[in-house]
Amino acid sequence: MLRRALTTARCPPGGLSTTTRRTMSMWSHVEMGPKDPILGVTEAYQADTNPTKLNLGVGAYRDDNGKPWTLPCVQEASERIVKANLPHEYAPIAGFKVFVDKGLKLAYGHDCEVLNSGAIAGIQALSGTGSLRICGEFINRFSQGTKPAVYVPDPTWGNHIPIMQDSGLEVRKYRYYDRKSNGVDFSGLCDDINGAPSGSVVLMHVCAHNPTGADPTMEQWKEISQICKKKEHFVVMDSAYQGFASGDPDTDAAALRYFVQQGHQVALCQSFAKNFGLYGHRIGTFSMICGDAEEAKRVESQLKILARPMYSNPPIHGANLINTILDDPTLTKQWFTDVKTMADRIIDMRQSLTEALKTNGSTEDWSHINKQIGMFCFSGLSPEQVDMLASDHSVYLTRNGRISMAGVTTKNVEYLSKAIVDVRAKA
Repeated sequence: MLRRALTTARCPPGGLSTTTRRTMSMWSHVEMGPKDPILGVTEAYQADTNPTKLNLGVGAYRDDNGKPWTLPCVQEASERIVKANLPHEYAPIAGFKVFVDKGLKLAYGHDCEVLNSGAIAGIQALSGTGSLRICGEFINRFSQGTKPAVYVPDPTWGNHIPIMQDSGLEVRKYRYYDRKSNGVDFSGLCDDINGAPSGSVVLMHVCAHNPTGADPTMEQWKEISQICKKKEHFVVMDSAYQGFASGDPDTDAAALRYFVQQGHQVALCQSFAKNFGLYGHRIGTFSMICGDAEEAKRVESQLKILARPMYSNPPIHGANLINTILDDPTLTKQWFTDVKTMADRIIDMRQSLTEALKTNGSTEDWSHINKQIGMFCFSGLSPEQVDMLASDHSVYLTRNGRISMAGVTTKNVEYLSKAIVDVRAKA
């Protein structure tokens, strides 16, 4: 009787009112989180009824018709996998070794002595985001002495900072971009890395820096390597655009391979979203150079322990796709063609936009558009000019002026150039 009375008192006939439930909820104090900047751009674009509207915020490749493109090599690999009726069992915690091995050879090179000696610990990871999180967690758990701060470029990909912070690490910035020259602030970069405490973590983009598209030259990479070695920094390389930047995977891996040749024990966060067009498959690897093969086994065992409570097992289909492609010389050759197709279209659109800006009356120097590389262009547009592009011309991009060149086509480049000239004239 007492239990029934208490139950009745807690939950009156008809249930609790919405107001009462909200007051009693243990989560009533939770505030609405801020919108993701790119999601906000997409939402504004979708709500716009202008038929000439442009979405230049999305970081995914589009063909010249503005449509997603499935790489022919991926299409062929998909058909083979379906015909083979591969099982849908769990992958091992570390992923498929055959896939990881091929991914690391693509990055480090087939002739990499450290890789071929077994001194690199590597596991499959959930694309770039997942590999970076594994990296941050490993640093947090296994760094000896004072926990190092992670230095990231200013600016950098928006997810770098929260990933490392949520891994329990302090994040600091080093100068990277010079808005006056619209290129790398090399002196500032070197000064900040050299001024960082010895043994700091320095995160770098292997190629096609996001969001600026501005990369150091090879000679500058060599100087950066010397500073990092002198300061005994731990270098984390984020590789999201191998092949997609220049059209040549070996060229795009040059900075990583140079650091390895110089004896750096780098960590590599490798993503296959952009260069294979496998955005939704969350496919990548995480690897660390170790002292020898025995140390690599111990490190890999701890990487698996970190991965297990995060996601238990990585997805299998993307790994099967890439393994199928890189295991077949014909499909590998097709991938080289496909990734160059994407890179070349982006490069062509950079040239077309530069020329159209001049044709439509701009007297400014837009050469940085061609000098930058990869999916994104740091235009130099101010936040106010970006707002005007949206309100006056229905052209949408992030307020830092980053243009996704994948959204620029032969059909809209003229409209975009006129819109930019217009807002620059009003500024």
